[in-house]
Amino acid sequence: MLEVLDTAGQEEYIALRDQWIRDGEGFVLVYSISSRSSFARIQNFHHQIQRVKELSISGSPTYPGSPLSASSNGSAFGSAPVMLVGNKCDRVTEREVSTQEGSALARELVCDFVEASAKKCVNVEKVFYDVVRQLRRQRPQPFG
Repeated sequence: MLEVLDTAGQEEYIALRDQWIRDGEGFVLVYSISSRSSFARIQNFHHQIQRVKELSISGSPTYPGSPLSASSNGSAFGSAPVMLVGNKCDRVTEREVSTQEGSALARELVCDFVEASAKKCVNVEKVFYDVVRQLRRQRPQPFG
């Protein structure tokens, strides 16, 4: 089962955010290609995830059975996959963030990147399928 928690970066959820990050097994960081400020906030969210996951892995595990509590592969978040998404790619004339900038940030953050349009249903399913695929690859395969 896939559970998606969409906080939209809203400040009223800030007190709960660390707990949600601790419990999360995969992350989708979304900015609008028509909003430079939303793109600039991505690094703050990424750093918060990194901080919470590092504490979670080195201190107390997230919960029994979680791939994050079982092992760490040395990446920033242990084994938690991250996808960077430039949303609203249908708003070409309003673009403030180039595809190249999104791709460069994804390389810097060591995560996958895709541009999408929720309105036009472009690459929306791909985002979730890719994160789930990464999670499934990390799970130990049953013997037998």
